[in-house]
Amino acid sequence: MPDYERLARTIGALTEGETDTIALMATVACEVHHSDDRFDWTGFYRVTQPGLLKIGPYQGGHGCLTIPFSRGVCGAAASTGQAQLVPDVDVFDGHIACASSTRSELVIPVHDGAKRLLGVFDIDSDLPDAFTDIDQVALTEILAATFRKAK
Repeated sequence: MPDYERLARTIGALTEGETDTIALMATVACEVHHSDDRFDWTGFYRVTQPGLLKIGPYQGGHGCLTIPFSRGVCGAAASTGQAQLVPDVDVFDGHIACASSTRSELVIPVHDGAKRLLGVFDIDSDLPDAFTDIDQVALTEILAATFRKAK
């Protein structure tokens, strides 16, 4: 498990004064991805038009290029505004297999300071049941602190 306090400080220091959403996403994806061996794909899907997510900065193998809000774990997080902690993607109705090796997933909605949905932060693992409530809470806090300054 990552040292989330240290990760939050590192991301805070690296993004201090930055307001560009893509720069923030790229930095978060990189730092989170390299913080834990459980994380096989770490990145963002950005809201690019109503009801549609498009791939953003990420680390790992290829991802799906677009995801409608009506499909998959990312779509569920975007459409409901609720984090999705999925221990077994094979039992998630409508899961989109961007990578056949993915066994579990954590997806967190990302908002700017005006509470506008920017997209979702998606972490995939090749391990079943890889994520905990601790991961969800800590990453939600890091994302909120980072993106409240986004423009």
